[in-house]
Parts: sequence; C-alpha cells; structure tokens
Amino acid sequence: MKIIVTGGAGFIGHYVIKELLAKGHIVTVADNLSKDKSKVPERVNFVNVDLTDKQKTIEAFKNHDICINLASKIGGIGYFNKLPATILSENNKLYSSTFEAAVATKIKRMVYVSSSMVFESTNIFPSKESDLDKIPPPVTGYGFSKFIGEYYCRKFQQEFGLDYTIIRPFNAYGVNEFPGEYVGYSHVIPDLVKKILQGQYPLELLGDGQQTRCFTNVVDLARGIVMATFSDKAINEDFNMGTSTETKMIDLAKKIWEVMDQKKEFKAKFVEGFKHDIKKRVPDVSKAKEVLDWEQQISFEKGLKEVVDWLKIEIQ
Repeated sequence: MKIIVTGGAGFIGHYVIKELLAKGHIVTVADNLSKDKSKVPERVNFVNVDLTDKQKTIEAFKNHDICINLASKIGGIGYFNKLPATILSENNKLYSSTFEAAVATKIKRMVYVSSSMVFESTNIFPSKESDLDKIPPPVTGYGFSKFIGEYYCRKFQQEFGLDYTIIRPFNAYGVNEFPGEYVGYSHVIPDLVKKILQGQYPLELLGDGQQTRCFTNVVDLARGIVMATFSDKAINEDFNMGTSTETKMIDLAKKIWEVMDQKKEFKAKFVEGFKHDIKKRVPDVSKAKEVLDWEQQISFEKGLKEVVDWLKIEIQ
C-alpha cells in the first residue's frame, strides 16, 4: 500500500518507516525538517512541506491509501513549559490541515499517534482507554493539543467517514533520540546521560525524584503502530502502547549511572521542577494485547544499555 508518514523524519518515524518498508509498502515522508537532527530515511519518497499549509498538504497526500500522522511539536517537559501557546497553536494547525487533506484526497484511514499526556489529569491507575471519558482534560498545552487531535479523529469520522486508529505511546525511548540544548528540551533518558557525560555531580533531578514513568522501547512501539495500521480490528479504535511497569526517576538515574560505569558513588541533588510535572502515568495495555496481540518485548535493561552506549558515542 501507499503510506504517507507525516513527521516521518523524526525519532519515532524512522522506526515506523523501517517496519513499513520491511513489509513491502511504498512510503512517502512529509516533513519540513524543522526538528534538530531530522534526517530523511532511506528508500522513501520525500516531500519537504509545511503541513500547516492546507493546499500543499493536499498535494502531498494525493495518491496515498493511509496516513500515519506523527507530525507534532514535541519535546520534553522543559519544552512543554517554555512554549505552551506555540505548541497548542501549531499542533492544531497541523491537525486541521492534515485531517482536511485526508478527506479531500480520500485517505482510507488516519493513524493518529497521540500521547500518554492525554492522561495527565487522571487519578485512575493503571489507566484504560475508556478512562478518558471519566477524567478532567489535560492541563499542559502539549497534552491538550494531543487530546484535541483525538477529537479530530472521532469528529472527522462522524462527519466525513474518515476511519481512524489512535495510538498512545507511553514514554517512548530508544537509539536516535538526542538530548536538547537545555534541560527538559528532550526526554529524560538523553537528558540524564548528557548531564553525566558533562560531569555534573551530584546529578541534578527535577522535583523529588519520586515521579514514575513507564518506558516503551521505540522498536516495540513502531511494530505496534504498524500492526494497528493494517488491522481491521483497529478501525475506529484507540490503544495505549507501553508497559505497566513503573520506574521512579531516582531509580532511573541510578540505573543510568550504573550502566555508564561511573566511578564515583551515586549522588543526586533535587532541584525545583516545572509547574506541570506529572507525578505518575501508568497504562493499562490489555486492549492492545487482546485486540492486536501486541506487547512490549524488549526489556528496559537491554534497551537502556543500547541507548546509553549509543549516546556515549554521539555526545562525546
């Protein structure tokens, strides 16, 4: 099939495209390469396009069967807090343009990659897909923008018959995700590795270190996204993708310290965190298992070591 992947030059996009190509599909990447370290994958058709421009987006979408919609203003917690209005505004422009283009070009299905941040206001753990109807909406610009994207899926299906599949990754990590220019620009694992490589001691952690996250290896995530893309059972359904195993940030820092074979005794210094630092996110992933037969296969220990070893080469 002919698949267009928006934001396909980004971190998750590279792995999704690798899966698609391995299955023999024809892939077009639509991206403006605005993200640091963006790189066009090999063996794809590439369109350098501003996906907030509706007419240009329509041209890019023509003659494709499915859209995997990864395009988004995304980063770590520092990025979310620094640019809340920009993220909200730009992501909504992206959704309006891409969903309208999908209708105009008769795309068969929109596979929308959402975020675990839609659950940021929950007090129900582990969080099921159906719990979204029971909890307050997200409070961050990014979380709310991804939540709105899920509404685009449902309302465009309701009015125009555009079928959809929603995927919610929980804390994706893996090789090829780089640290950013400031703390929190990227996600926590590359951030911590960078701090250690720069010799920060004691290691500074945001907040009290008791926040928990459930990490999903990007290879497993990409496999799940592609499985859902071609599953009839996933039409007009939503799926949490991740693991229910929680990791405290203080324990994550210790694990990275050990993997990096630091000679000094581990010491942490707790510094003031950001306003919206969610204390806990834990998915119920039973639906993905029951409907798609998907579950995470790569252990966190193995995946973390691969990331650390790669970052040690890339950063130094």
